[in-house]
Amino acid sequence: MAAAKDGYLPLFETKEAKGQVAYRLFAFSMLVSIFLVVVYRVRHVPAVGEGAQGRWVWIGLFVAEFWLSLSWLLRQALRWNLIYRYTFKDRLSQRYEKELPGVEIFVCTMDPSMEPPIMVINTVLSVMAYDYPPEKLSVYLCDDGESELTFYAMIKASRFSKHWLLFCKKFKGEPPSP
Repeated sequence: MAAAKDGYLPLFETKEAKGQVAYRLFAFSMLVSIFLVVVYRVRHVPAVGEGAQGRWVWIGLFVAEFWLSLSWLLRQALRWNLIYRYTFKDRLSQRYEKELPGVEIFVCTMDPSMEPPIMVINTVLSVMAYDYPPEKLSVYLCDDGESELTFYAMIKASRFSKHWLLFCKKFKGEPPSP
């Protein structure tokens, strides 16, 4: 990959989707089918003498088919030349590390029976293992229910985090949840 003008590698890559010819043939066949349904509806309008109920059913079907056809047609603008962008997250922190803002994350919990402490602690440890400068990341656990179980789990997790966070940073584990 070539370096960008400012000496850095690009932050994302753009690739065209495969199978575009098959999709375009499918879309064209759908367009022809929609056109044929609309032509059929227009050619088979119920006569005035056939009753009001048949006329209202026809109007309802025509409006529904026309609306769905129009929405399908408008969505094709996004799908006709389908592309995918792949981001390189590791390059973002290398490129803008000095400009990254400080982030404070609050993890709130209340009832250990509704929010098991293991899930709360996994959330806290996962956030602490983010690939973000540690001096700019603050994580707070707020336990509104004053649960001794959550407090005890947090004490155990603080001891475990000394090893776990070093492991995640060294081996770049994804997802960083123990």
